[in-house]
Amino acid sequence: MKHKIYILSFIISLLFISCSDEYLNKEPLSEVTEDSFFLKASDLELYTNGFYRMFPEASIYNGDERAGEIITTTLSEEVRSARLIPTSGGGWNWDYLRDINYFLDNYEKCDDESAKRHYSGVARFFRAYFYFEKVKRFGDVPWYEKTIDPTDTESLQKPRDSRQFVVDKIIEDLDYAIENLNEEVQAYRITKYSALALKSRVGLYEGTFEKYRGVSNYEKYLQASVSASLVLMNDSPYGVYSTGDTRNDYMNLFNSHDAQTSEMILSRQFDQAVAVDHNVNYYTTTSSYGRPGMPKALVNSYLMVDGSRFTDQANYNQIFFTDEVANRDPRLSQTIRTPGYIRKGESIELAPNLGATMTGYQLTKYVTEPVYDTNDESITDLPILRFGEVLLNYAEAKAELGTIAQADLDVSIKLLRDRVGMPNLSMADANSNPDTFMEDQYPTVSGANKGLVLEIRRERRIELYMENFRWDDIVRWKSGQTITQSLRGLYFPGVGEYDLDADGNTDVVLYEGETPDISGEGVQYIKLGSDLYLDENNLVNPQPDFNNRSFNENRDYLYPIPRVELQLNPNLTQNPGWE
Repeated sequence: MKHKIYILSFIISLLFISCSDEYLNKEPLSEVTEDSFFLKASDLELYTNGFYRMFPEASIYNGDERAGEIITTTLSEEVRSARLIPTSGGGWNWDYLRDINYFLDNYEKCDDESAKRHYSGVARFFRAYFYFEKVKRFGDVPWYEKTIDPTDTESLQKPRDSRQFVVDKIIEDLDYAIENLNEEVQAYRITKYSALALKSRVGLYEGTFEKYRGVSNYEKYLQASVSASLVLMNDSPYGVYSTGDTRNDYMNLFNSHDAQTSEMILSRQFDQAVAVDHNVNYYTTTSSYGRPGMPKALVNSYLMVDGSRFTDQANYNQIFFTDEVANRDPRLSQTIRTPGYIRKGESIELAPNLGATMTGYQLTKYVTEPVYDTNDESITDLPILRFGEVLLNYAEAKAELGTIAQADLDVSIKLLRDRVGMPNLSMADANSNPDTFMEDQYPTVSGANKGLVLEIRRERRIELYMENFRWDDIVRWKSGQTITQSLRGLYFPGVGEYDLDADGNTDVVLYEGETPDISGEGVQYIKLGSDLYLDENNLVNPQPDFNNRSFNENRDYLYPIPRVELQLNPNLTQNPGWE
């Protein structure tokens, strides 16, 4: 009886989120039982559809907020080192795993061999995805590959398995998925290519996580990343989206309503017709929802358009905005508002709105037409796995293994730079003259490929901005101190009138005391010391209380296990530093 109730409740939940009536009249719900379900291909499809709810929705940029890569009115607990041990919750939830394992315990009742292969591959992909998220958050976790009976105390109270054991199981699941999933281009469904892309990600994450903590045999994970990446690079229908328009292609990859399937291996679909939408437009354009902004440290990381370093010039932090963003890597002007910015669907050039951004660097990635500006009205499909990431994974894994050559950069980093008209990365130049600005951010990088690793990290930070990677990258590189560095924004010499879009007209007036009597359509009046703060170097200081931050190297790379879970399972141990 308990299995009948479990299946019934699971199917009902799927029907409420389904966009299709296809399954509603297949069989009376009152007759759905363990014996009558899992018999047809449509049963397997319906059940596995529920696993897609695991993917992030509007919080696709959550990993960047957590790491201070997007600065808002409220800093994350991670950046402030203010996390507490929760009583319950805290990410220690296993419901999806039970759903997945229950499917894997029962799917072979179906007599459609093709369906069994594909949908068991879907389930194994999602189990890998589920456990990867758990390992990233908690480290060692108990591995379960069968449905656990509620009375099975021994299984429910098993201790944590080592992260290496769990990651090996994740790779095993992904290898099964790669072998059995359908080979096709499906923007919103799991395929063989999705599993290859996730394996590329998992291998790089675990390989670098272990390398920077002195764990032996880390190389096998980096090699797994390289191997999976190569299959996608050499034997898949995917590539870098490009029409030859170097000034717009990167932007258009992300503000397209529908996923660009030439590069997007897997996306989260959004559609107003079925009330599935998100809030990116509202998040980036209004003055009442966080006021997100890019930090100056990231702006400084963008190279000049000729490939030279912006930070090699004297006093690079005291250059006014219009000169600061001129002749830079075109991805900068396709990620934030710079002079000449025209919003999708509009014809008017727009200056940055300082009321909508804490740093002055106003985000434009994913932003579409103004008709979608209301909260939870955006419909841009959001990336989950894309080919551009795979190229970066490949280059980094090869560099960390010490097996990289210029030819590897030519088939990876070069493709991303070609899209925006940037010169290729030179391995010899990078290693012969490492960037001191990058060294300050990542002091633990060393070895013969030090300069190259730093440049690949620069490339990754720029290319994957607002795609939920930054926190994970900081953790795996063991670079927690990076997020304690100063959070700053635009440079302003002081009070005065400023033209932010280089059109000859005043856009912003900074003042002290009484509001000045200056007229002008669209002029922003900002009071220093109240609406905006400048530090001793005349850089926007988003909020003075943002500056006192810390990172506990012995604790903060992992999250704490909730107290109630430690009480329920006496064989669980708390993560280091959280005892």
